[in-house]
Parts: sequence; structure tokens; C-alpha cells
Amino acid sequence: ARKRLKPLRTVVAWRGRAEWDQVMVGLYCGDSRLQQDALDRVSAWKSRYGPKMPLAVDSTAELIRCKVLDSSGRLKSHELILSYGLALVRFVNLITERKQKMVSIPLRQLAREVDIPVWVVDLRHELTHGKLPRLALCRKGCDVVLEWLRKMYWSRQLGNNLCEEDDDEEEEEEQEEVEANAELDSEAWE
Repeated sequence: ARKRLKPLRTVVAWRGRAEWDQVMVGLYCGDSRLQQDALDRVSAWKSRYGPKMPLAVDSTAELIRCKVLDSSGRLKSHELILSYGLALVRFVNLITERKQKMVSIPLRQLAREVDIPVWVVDLRHELTHGKLPRLALCRKGCDVVLEWLRKMYWSRQLGNNLCEEDDDEEEEEEQEEVEANAELDSEAWE
């Protein structure tokens, strides 16, 4: 007689679906106090989960932490640029690293494959190898990456359309991204 296999259980750092949803809403709400509460919860997850923490959760937390520090007014402009810069560089490196094989593939190609705007990869390049960009561009990069994470990771985890925006807002954001890209193209290579 064959034994029936029990379904595998996955151990996660969060208590349940409600805590997961609460953290996602907290991270993306825009209220610094609630964002800090969500960041504290992510830190607790990280202490339980360690290196198994999903990269998207870790990257989201790092970027939100930058926004909370920015809104606090405690850091100078160059400190904020470095903070945003580190979070953006880590995001691009970690997300594209999984697609790297034995052969080195250009980051711009990898970014296109996972639907990350190429100008974010260019921003990462400037942060790593060039002159530090303006704070406004780092903030814009953070916002674009957070939106990418929301759409490509967090909303998919919810399995529904609670986080989906209506088409008019999405078109406005696409237009803003086009304008930001044009601004980066004209200013980044001066």
C-alpha cells in the first residue's frame, strides 16, 4: 500500500496573510509613521528569515526606508543621494543577478527582459561609475522602482486587483516616465 504524501508546508517569517497584507499597505501608504511600522515588521521578518527573505521585500524595505529618511528632514542632500543610490544599485544588481548565467549579459538587456526601465539601469551605472546624479533623479528612480515592485511582486502576491490603478492614472504615469527619460537622456551625459 502506497502512503499518501502530505502536502509540503512552507515556513515563512510572517504570521499569516493578514500580516503580509498589512505590511504591504503600510509600505505603500505614504504615511511615514505607518511606513516605519511596516519597516519594523519587515526587520522582524528578516531576523526570522535571514537570507531566505524575498529580494523584492528586502528591496522595497530599503527604498521605503530612504523615503522615510527623506521626509524626516534629518539627512543632507548628498546623504540622501547616497542612501537612495545604494538602494537603487542593490535593487538592479539583485534583480538582474538571478538572470545572469555563466556568460555575462549586459544589464540593459536583462532589465528589458524583466521590464525594468532602461533609464533606471543607466541611473545605477551613474551611481556606480560616474558623477552622482541630482537628488530629484534619485527620488524619481526610487518611485519608479517601487511602482515596479508593487506591480511585479506585491500585487501578484495578493492575487487580486486591489492595488491596480485605473487606466487614466496608469497613462499619466507612463507620460511622466517618458518625460523623466527625456530629462535623464539630456542631463545624464552632459
